Amino acid sequence: MNDPDRQSQNSARDPQPGAPRFAPPTPALIRQALALGWSDLRRAPLFGLAFAAVYMLGGWLMALVTVKTGTTFWLILAIFGFPLLGPFAAVGLYEVSRRLQTGQPLDWGGVLGVILQQRKRQLPLIGATIIFIFLFWFFLGHMIFALFMGLSVMTNISSSLAVFLTPNGLAMLAFGSAVGAVFALLLYMITVMSLPMLLDREVDVVTAMASSFSHVAAYPLTMLGWAAVIAVSTLISLLPLFLGLVVVLPLLGHTTWHLYSLSVLPSDRPGPTIG
Repeated sequence: MNDPDRQSQNSARDPQPGAPRFAPPTPALIRQALALGWSDLRRAPLFGLAFAAVYMLGGWLMALVTVKTGTTFWLILAIFGFPLLGPFAAVGLYEVSRRLQTGQPLDWGGVLGVILQQRKRQLPLIGATIIFIFLFWFFLGHMIFALFMGLSVMTNISSSLAVFLTPNGLAMLAFGSAVGAVFALLLYMITVMSLPMLLDREVDVVTAMASSFSHVAAYPLTMLGWAAVIAVSTLISLLPLFLGLVVVLPLLGHTTWHLYSLSVLPSDRPGPTIG
């Protein structure tokens, strides 16, 4: 037996205590999840539009604050850091997909009611983790800015972004992007399976994050390939004034639910206990 096969069996045989066992991810599995995600978006477009609109308004508000306060240099950090909040923003879309999948009624009261119920469970803890990572990225980004630009002769950064085209500015962007990528990778590894898992079943947040991290680490090629798709599509969707999020965020949210659901081994799938 070759190593990938042995690795696949070990991953399914030895999950984190309380966590489900996952089947090995494959490109075919991801394509199937994408197809199901697109189907959910078409079947319930108003839910996708609403959740995306909230996320999009948050981006506009963040951009407006930087402009009004004369701190447009923060906008660069915000653009690269804003997608870190995407997984948490998509939780409502997981519930929409779960209801479509199980044939439960799809109404605003039911969907929002389930989301509100999560305040008594583990999702707020992982939400706090996401926000903490986002804020720490801003803090670290400010340090990177000071490190590269603090002693530079530059234009007024409150009125011009030309400073970022200087040698120091380009070096700062390159280094900051690399650091931001590490943050994004860490967040992806601990949330890609844990967020839908916490909605799906009763499990503690540490177990869920550890299980998600282990799954990505066990199958880096396929799972990081999916991470690259998420990163590129999200960044592209931010360019036209965040308008691309209207389609991209719901599609990625629905697809993530189905990727999780399809990955859970049949023997570990719970009955419809939420709703």
